[in-house]
Amino acid sequence: MTLHIEEVISSKQQREFIKLPWKIYKDDPLWIPPLISDMKKTINSENNTLKTSGPFTMILARQNGKVVGRLLVAINEKLNKYKGIKQGYLSLFESINDFQVTEAMFDYAREWLKERGMDTIIGPLAPPNGDDCRGLVIDNFQDPAQVMNVYNPPYYPEFFQKYGFVKYLDYFAFHFDLTVGVPERYQRVAEYAQNKFKFRIDPIDLKNIEREMADVKKIIDLSMPDEWPDFYPPTDEEIEMIGETLKPVADPDFIFIARNEKDEPIGFSLAMPNYNEALKHLNGRLLPFGFLKFLWYKRKITSARIFVLFVIPEYRKKGVTGAIYLKSFESAIRKGYTFGEGSTIAEANPAMRRDAEGAGGKIYKTYRIYQHPIA
Repeated sequence: MTLHIEEVISSKQQREFIKLPWKIYKDDPLWIPPLISDMKKTINSENNTLKTSGPFTMILARQNGKVVGRLLVAINEKLNKYKGIKQGYLSLFESINDFQVTEAMFDYAREWLKERGMDTIIGPLAPPNGDDCRGLVIDNFQDPAQVMNVYNPPYYPEFFQKYGFVKYLDYFAFHFDLTVGVPERYQRVAEYAQNKFKFRIDPIDLKNIEREMADVKKIIDLSMPDEWPDFYPPTDEEIEMIGETLKPVADPDFIFIARNEKDEPIGFSLAMPNYNEALKHLNGRLLPFGFLKFLWYKRKITSARIFVLFVIPEYRKKGVTGAIYLKSFESAIRKGYTFGEGSTIAEANPAMRRDAEGAGGKIYKTYRIYQHPIA
């Protein structure tokens, strides 16, 4: 048996990198194939800042001529400079159930990062400015992933731990039961807060996406604590990229900007219908007939995911988060959805965890990011 690691250079290797999950999950009914076109954009940095954030490499593990593992290894130089650290990260990890395959890829990653002066590996992470591929599921292998979220076999976290990775940070997914409706008391509290503190919740205006994204950037800049790991304020170019990526799939019924009486932006939330419920029928392809299937099954979606929720410091504990949750729940219920997911919320963000619990959310999944010293 021969096992070797190779860097992805050719278009053939890129196709093998993208298609490996179809082999890993071929007998797993809970796995939802991603769109191949989206994966191409991810690894070619069309929907993220992978290429402009620092050096990276994609590798394949090949055993007896067959691809059995893949890994993206990278350095986010912007984050390292902002945080004053020397950290590399892993992303897009997949492996057959053979620890030797994983071990060989991790060994390669460590040496690659060591040669570039890094002292720590963390992961799995999303490529910069992405909110997918973050962490590994460690405790709930019964529920399929929501849109742009992680699903993996139970042996993945076991392999990370066996190699010597330890917990870096946990993120939680909260489950909201929408079949019970929104309690009248919750509605009264949200209305009271809006009247007392004089703010409103507006749906995003996709016709003026540049203006709206400029307001989003203001909110993020004011809201993001310096102590948050792995985050730094996005640049204007990165915000523009997010807006362009968001526009084709955005549903204004699920994206809200809170503004005060002076029309200043004070909060922002991004949610999306759980398109995975439709994508599971496409086998990764929109053409030639996948798009028609998507339109058909899109009408049958029963859930949504809240990705992001920021409120500037001056308006925290003033009901803004609760009012945004209320708007999101009302939109979902009107569409006939039965549940929502709020994810991923870091364990290091107790305020957002309290807000999610206050809105009726219950933790039902944990995603773990690991770390390992390189020396």
